[in-house]
Amino acid sequence: TMSASAEMLIEKIQSLPPARMAEVDDFVEFLRQREQERSLTSVATQVSAPAFAAVWDNPDDEAYDAL
Repeated sequence: TMSASAEMLIEKIQSLPPARMAEVDDFVEFLRQREQERSLTSVATQVSAPAFAAVWDNPDDEAYDAL
């Protein structure tokens, strides 16, 4: 079931002229793509952390840990 805020947003969008609806659609698509990119970046960071652990966690670089 849809939330009340989503229903209100849909009503507002439906009251717009067609040209403005197209702008809203473009903006929503932009937001979706940005969210997907953030999600992919987060996953890539999590996946790469173990690979970098060997580089980051070594005795030669302990001096940098205090920075």
